[in-house]
Amino acid sequence: MTWRAWAELLRVSALFTVPGDALAGAAAVGVRPNGRTLLAVGSSLCLYEAGMALNDWADREVDAVERPHRPIPSGRLSAGAALGAAGALTGAGLVLASRAGRPALAVASALSVTVWSYDLYFKHTAGGPAAMAAARGLDLVLGAVATGSGAVRGGRRPVLASAAVLSAHTYAVTSVSRHEAQGGSTAVPLAALAATIGLGALATRGARGAGVRAVPEASDPAPRSVRGRGRGLPRLSLSPRGSGGLPPVSGRGGAGEIPRPSPRPPAPRTPLTPAHLATTALAAAYIRTAAKPLLHAALNPSPPLTQRAVGGGIRAMIPLQATLAARTGAGATALAVMALVPLARKLARKVSVT
Repeated sequence: MTWRAWAELLRVSALFTVPGDALAGAAAVGVRPNGRTLLAVGSSLCLYEAGMALNDWADREVDAVERPHRPIPSGRLSAGAALGAAGALTGAGLVLASRAGRPALAVASALSVTVWSYDLYFKHTAGGPAAMAAARGLDLVLGAVATGSGAVRGGRRPVLASAAVLSAHTYAVTSVSRHEAQGGSTAVPLAALAATIGLGALATRGARGAGVRAVPEASDPAPRSVRGRGRGLPRLSLSPRGSGGLPPVSGRGGAGEIPRPSPRPPAPRTPLTPAHLATTALAAAYIRTAAKPLLHAALNPSPPLTQRAVGGGIRAMIPLQATLAARTGAGATALAVMALVPLARKLARKVSVT
């Protein structure tokens, strides 16, 4: 069926990993998703599908040897149709981004250039994983810029931090995907497994609302003094005739005063909050989704298990995006992203994500 061939070409089961980019970007700028966020999601979906179509067009000769069942080498779709779809989807993505404002269009333009550069040149070079990682990071930035109308509230740091985590995960998954046809690599899945655990731990740090930073009380500008008389201390004698007397003590408070050190403030406690607990739970879901197939691929680096590891890494992007949203305090956004998991799982049974 033609629709089945198009679904395989565009890898529609992986579409559910895309909206979370823009939603995590919106959470990073501290703005609730709005109409411009939806435009960014639409633009991201179009550019992602453009990359899928262009990928198969560029790899049609390789797929004829390694994956003859793919739509183009099997003859179910023509190479020209795939290339035309890639161009049309790219144009649609740029149009949608332009409706969200000029800054969003600028980011979408950079994203489209990155996607086409990856498929046409970088994919089979050492720079392939970096190019794909840059594309995912730009996709998150697109959501942030579109939602905030070009202005990033709270500074650029939260946006760049979230984009860096998502890009690092993409880099690890793309590195594994370079071996999914032949297999044989143990080191790469192990490195990706270590990266997954590290990114999961990193994503939980600095969760907004994770704790209240205690501010120590200001100490007195001058040392507090205690007079010898009336304080339970022996009376000080300032005369050499007083037997057992102490030498006079000079200070700002006058003779006979002994400074008393200020008590140390208690160590601040960092209480757990719902935001922190939610971020930790989502990070655990991310690690669980990606780590198990990566471990299997490391123990047995066969092509089927390597492909499963890649698929698990792609699906793990959803809980990772939810984690990035939850760490900024956007709990509702995180729940909305996680609602895509059952849909992605159901469609993945019918159409492979790789």
